[in-house]
Amino acid sequence: MDHAKTTTSNVLQQLFRQALITIAIVLLGFTVGHAQAPAQPLPVVGTTTILGQLDGVTIAAAVQSPSNQQTDLQVICVFEYTEGDIFNSPPALPRNVNGLVHVDDALKGLLTELRKSGRFAGHALETLLITPPEGSMPAKRLLIIGLGDRNKFNADLMTSVGRIEMREALRLGVTSYAHASDLKDAGIDSPTGAVAVNVIKGAIEAYETEIFLKDHSFTSFQPMVSITTLAGPAYFQAAGDAVKAFIAARK
Repeated sequence: MDHAKTTTSNVLQQLFRQALITIAIVLLGFTVGHAQAPAQPLPVVGTTTILGQLDGVTIAAAVQSPSNQQTDLQVICVFEYTEGDIFNSPPALPRNVNGLVHVDDALKGLLTELRKSGRFAGHALETLLITPPEGSMPAKRLLIIGLGDRNKFNADLMTSVGRIEMREALRLGVTSYAHASDLKDAGIDSPTGAVAVNVIKGAIEAYETEIFLKDHSFTSFQPMVSITTLAGPAYFQAAGDAVKAFIAARK
């Protein structure tokens, strides 16, 4: 009996060792496999790509802060003010990747002052056009569009934002402009692809309306050449892919 118990014990120990070896091999293979396929690096600031063209308007995407984008018209979006909303991280993005903070810094706190004082309330689709002082930021004009209550945000609102910014751009006579939704900057967990698509959708719809009016001699404008949508490194690919798919579906 003792011999039988010893034999059984030895067999169990051998099976246990074999199981441990098998687990170790699997784990080693998993580790090596992942080491051989590292995650794709995020795009660097300044990365720009052409996403396509609609109605003669080139749609591009860039990894850039709105405070550093060279453009005739820069569009940014803000919610109704709550204390420290763009600075408190999380939920707001950290300062080094937060475009709204960069704009506020470039304008020496003007964006916060406008919002905090109520001079610009940020109600849904409220607009304010300012001329940045020379040397503050490269954009010649800055259009601020309100998004209303952050707790009631719906991505569909961005279609109206796109329409408004296109009409304002045509009214100003610019032939290109840059858009920054700045939702992640403000701490909103928004659907990146849907937001990017809705902005372009609204802009192109507004442009097609203006073309219709022009064809019937009810308006005149400088043709729009390009729209550049700005995104942070972490959201650049998702936004670009969604807009590419939208452009392909429209053709």
